[in-house]
Amino acid sequence: MLATAPQSPNTTAGAHQLVTEGWCILRGLMPETIMDALAGDLRPVFEATPFCTGDFYGGRTKRFGSLLKRSRHAATLIQCPEILAIVEDALLPWCDTIQLNLAQAIALHPGAPAQFPHRDQDMWQGIKGEVEYLVNVMWPLTPFTQENGATLIYPGSHGPEALRADWRGGAISAECRPGDAIVFLGSTLHGAGANRSTDVRAAVVVSYCLGWLKPYENQWLAYPPAVARAFAPELAGLIGYRQHRPNLGNYEGVCPSVLLQDAVPAHLGAVDALRPEQVEAVAQHRREQER
Repeated sequence: MLATAPQSPNTTAGAHQLVTEGWCILRGLMPETIMDALAGDLRPVFEATPFCTGDFYGGRTKRFGSLLKRSRHAATLIQCPEILAIVEDALLPWCDTIQLNLAQAIALHPGAPAQFPHRDQDMWQGIKGEVEYLVNVMWPLTPFTQENGATLIYPGSHGPEALRADWRGGAISAECRPGDAIVFLGSTLHGAGANRSTDVRAAVVVSYCLGWLKPYENQWLAYPPAVARAFAPELAGLIGYRQHRPNLGNYEGVCPSVLLQDAVPAHLGAVDALRPEQVEAVAQHRREQER
């Protein structure tokens, strides 16, 4: 079955469909000129990258990350305000801040078989069916068609339905073009389709997760302080240069954004980073000691 999705980048409708069906397509969200420029920057990296090893990644597939170092246009996708609004709406019930889970380029070559259907939330061994751990955004660099292996989405397979081992709903082929965005929850069953065409199907997938999780891509290795120092503060925060209350991801007891300063103090004094209710509880405890 082919996808029938919103025909305009209406984030309200998209967010509603994401909750009710586990996925949506936002059409024409990004200018094709940006997608073309990004594809041009990534082309030589695709050419130099070996094929993957293993049946899950696929022996006819190429993948690489660290996209913020590969192209200045990657930040435009990662910080797309319409996408961030949808992601925060979906994830902030379970976290203080969101973070970048991965930014990866994928090329599905002719002859690639259909990928094993999976849910990306299964990377983490937390409770399922009640919490959403991540939101994925697939940005096509080439047209996605049923013939060349467009992402297969299983509508309604998300949330509590992810607990059903015998889930048997059908898949749709998320056909779309560069500039469109396929958005789906981490609990939604999905996988790459088979590429039965003679063309390479290429895309960038940007994934966001709860700010307290260990992300798929080690952002601090991909973008150490010497690299992240050139990023806008908001982007640096997305890749992990900020704390998640209470005190998670700190450096010497302070926000790791201190590492992006021109001069980092040799010695730092730890500073509380607590949620409001924790601040009040700790303050009340201190007041009781002073009586």
